[in-house]
Amino acid sequence: MDRVNLLDLDSAQVAAFLASVEEKPFRARQLSRWIHRRGAGQFDAMTDLAKSLRAKLAHTAEIKAPGVIRDSTSDDGTRKWLLDVGNGNAIETVFIPEDDRGTLCVSTQAGCAVNCRFCSTGKQGYSRNLTTAEIIGQLWWAEHALRKTLGIAAEHERVISNVVLMGMGEPLQNYEPTLRALRLMLDDDAYGLSRRRVTLSTSGMVPQMDRLGQDCPVALAVSLHAPNDALRDELVPLNRKYPLRELLAACRRYLKVAPRDFITFEYVMLDGLNDSDAHARELVALVAEVPCKFNLIPFNPFPGSGLKRSSQDRIRAFAQRLQDAGIVTTTRKTRGDDIDAACGQLAGEVQDRTRLAQRASRKLPPLVAANS
Repeated sequence: MDRVNLLDLDSAQVAAFLASVEEKPFRARQLSRWIHRRGAGQFDAMTDLAKSLRAKLAHTAEIKAPGVIRDSTSDDGTRKWLLDVGNGNAIETVFIPEDDRGTLCVSTQAGCAVNCRFCSTGKQGYSRNLTTAEIIGQLWWAEHALRKTLGIAAEHERVISNVVLMGMGEPLQNYEPTLRALRLMLDDDAYGLSRRRVTLSTSGMVPQMDRLGQDCPVALAVSLHAPNDALRDELVPLNRKYPLRELLAACRRYLKVAPRDFITFEYVMLDGLNDSDAHARELVALVAEVPCKFNLIPFNPFPGSGLKRSSQDRIRAFAQRLQDAGIVTTTRKTRGDDIDAACGQLAGEVQDRTRLAQRASRKLPPLVAANS
């Protein structure tokens, strides 16, 4: 009999699983807390569960997150994990420490099918959707590995205060596993994050945006990157299916249930392509009826893209145009680019790096679990 990976289950599913093995529902809360809040990877560690239950779990269940191939830390403190999800596929997860928060950037697919022109992840192609265990397993591993590094023992002292689903993949193309992972992030018996501190980024999957608003509205970021359909068709091919008029209408609908009173629009700054004053004026007109803020992202170059980053002066002038129109505008700091952890750089040539890392890892001692 195949064991059930408990990282794949939200709280309701954990309760249903325990019922299926003739255990009482209240055990679900204990089990969830051991797994997610305390980072237990073995049932023997769950000391307030009866020995008979622990034995039963050992035969029917497991707690299995993706294995770590490589753990890298940038000069600026950004930390990136290369994680093995089997069959030659790997994903990347990035932790960004700041004075007032700790943000984890999570992947939802191995590769990406959207194939935005400015993103190296899309250029590697699409392999498959991640399971809930592979999505939430990134948070499970990172939170408890960071606690161990920092010497934090108390389960209520979280290192990760914010999660952004902005890593590899389009989250809304992997809807059900992503939804279960979101529910675990918000569950007080798991990670207890606020809806305002969990942000899902989408390239514009309009029907799924509407579903998310009904099922689990978290903060929403939309990868916009262009002020008109002609240019966005070129940069974000998904626009040909869900053009700007439909996308902005979906944003307005989402705002009715969103935990924040604005949509964040992400806009990568590409030299000579989407960064002129005329583009800024067009953007202002485009979003006039959508309460929003803009996050301008300096392009992170990668081989073969044929694109260049806008100059700092051009980015500042573009931002000023938006600010003068009353739109809150920030420019994202480039973090972790020395370890290819910056926005748009995740998993470029990841399969080659996976093979190299696996060969290198054979010369190293085995990894020790974060909770051991």
